[in-house]
Amino acid sequence: MLGVPSIRDRVVQTAIKQLLEPILEPLFSDNSYGFRPGRSQKQAVESAQKIVHSGKSFVVDIDLSKFFDRVNQDRLIGRLGKVIEDKRLLKLVGTTLRSGVMKDGVVTPTPEGTTQGSPLSPLLSNLVLDELDKEIESRGLEFCRFADDCNIFVKTQRSAERVMKGISEFIEKKLKLVVNQEKSKVAESSLVKFLGMTIINGTRAIAAKTMRRAMSKVKELTPRGTNEKLETTIKRINSWYMGWSGYYNMTQYPAQLQAVEAHIRRRLRARIVDQQKRRRSLFNKLVKRGVSQAKAAVSFTNRKRWALSHTNAMERAYPNAWFTNDMGFKLRSNEEHEDWFDINKWVRVT
Repeated sequence: MLGVPSIRDRVVQTAIKQLLEPILEPLFSDNSYGFRPGRSQKQAVESAQKIVHSGKSFVVDIDLSKFFDRVNQDRLIGRLGKVIEDKRLLKLVGTTLRSGVMKDGVVTPTPEGTTQGSPLSPLLSNLVLDELDKEIESRGLEFCRFADDCNIFVKTQRSAERVMKGISEFIEKKLKLVVNQEKSKVAESSLVKFLGMTIINGTRAIAAKTMRRAMSKVKELTPRGTNEKLETTIKRINSWYMGWSGYYNMTQYPAQLQAVEAHIRRRLRARIVDQQKRRRSLFNKLVKRGVSQAKAAVSFTNRKRWALSHTNAMERAYPNAWFTNDMGFKLRSNEEHEDWFDINKWVRVT
């Protein structure tokens, strides 16, 4: 569960973080990118890309089960005590960890874990996993870690399986954490998702699972059977898409973003078709928007709304420029014009 500190606690925890971060930050590994100043997800993915490009294409993908909920607090305080001598500060950090969470007026103790939502939690989680970083480095392995998402790169399948076994034992016996055996795996980089991305043939691409979720989100944002104004729908889409595409703009396959944008436009065109109660109304609307009667006659065929949304008549009446210039749909793929993209190409697991 998320723990939302009171304002007083938040101020105290932020002050502790500002004190500890300059001390702990220089001790952390260069291969750690999560919750650190001046570091980002894109840097982590680019680092992974460089390692794969060097020839280490097999990935040991380790998933920690409920990491934030299972951090051993005694080990955490003990590790912090090796760097910080002030017992009062250590006691204050311990009190913060054990403060508990309140749900429906009932306080639940937190004998283990670092509460998600605490300003101090990200820094403490890095301190816990820094021990893992040092262990991996001592074995001469190359890796990238962002929070509890850790990928180790090796050259062969056999080496990867050996590393998986050894590192899993270290995590469970030494760090007292739990490795999720179902989600952890050994595979080639093209089959492993890291921060929503995957490395295919040495290039960054949005992972297939991430693309499927994006298409599902588009469907959720453009429901059928509604008379909602198109402007309202597009405003809601922009709110989601600008954030989503801003992150996944790190892909080196621009057609992936174009595919999502094309899917959005097609669903909006299908909405326009659906809102015409009679085929004659759709025909008149298309003609009014400059489509010839011969092309607009597709309205009287047996095609359903989804098929009609991809006809030449609909795309001429409502071109891409209409969505961006007239309706305010915000692009991130920098495309000028587009034919329909094969969505399955980008959501299929290869």
